[in-house]
Amino acid sequence: MLKVGLTGGIGAGKSEVSRLLASYGAVLVDSDRIAREVVEPGTPGLAAVVEVFGESVLTADGTLDRPKLGSIVFSDADRLAALNAIVHPLVRDRSAELESRAAADAVVVHDVPLLTENGLALLYDLVVVVDAAPETQLERLVRLRGMRESEARARMAAQATREQRREIADVLIDNDGPLEALEPQVRKVWAQLSERAVRRATGTRNERPPATTEE
Repeated sequence: MLKVGLTGGIGAGKSEVSRLLASYGAVLVDSDRIAREVVEPGTPGLAAVVEVFGESVLTADGTLDRPKLGSIVFSDADRLAALNAIVHPLVRDRSAELESRAAADAVVVHDVPLLTENGLALLYDLVVVVDAAPETQLERLVRLRGMRESEARARMAAQATREQRREIADVLIDNDGPLEALEPQVRKVWAQLSERAVRRATGTRNERPPATTEE
């Protein structure tokens, strides 16, 4: 099994890369999706969030009001840390459970938005970073997600810098351009990852891949 950490700043295109990798055959462990699952109605996770943040973060039907909670935590580092202390252990345990089901020669891609921020790089055999300039991220968040510019900047400021993410990258995918330029890069990375997973499963020595997808 090859354990891959996939990360990138908000608006960098990490979700599209994870979708492509899954379509090629990767076992995808999506931390964002799991983070939503562990705070669904009736879960201990949601009860813990309400205990800390109050019932004002619930909608009328008892589900978590994620935009409301986001407006609280992304402008207050202490409140964000309190939320992470609740959610991260739950996500970690569920991720480990999903990983344990993968085949010996599988490429298991952990899609982790805050991999850099939480110092998780050493948990993986290698780290893939989806890279885009901050100006590109901001434009996408405003145009594609409908965020106010101030909200988008606050979300970006709450994450690691571009330089910090690049420092931990074993493989760097450039997504600063159009979408059609992304797929060939991801396919090339997949070829590297799947080959390494097979070699690991069969006990054949394999070196770490290059830190870029560029020729």
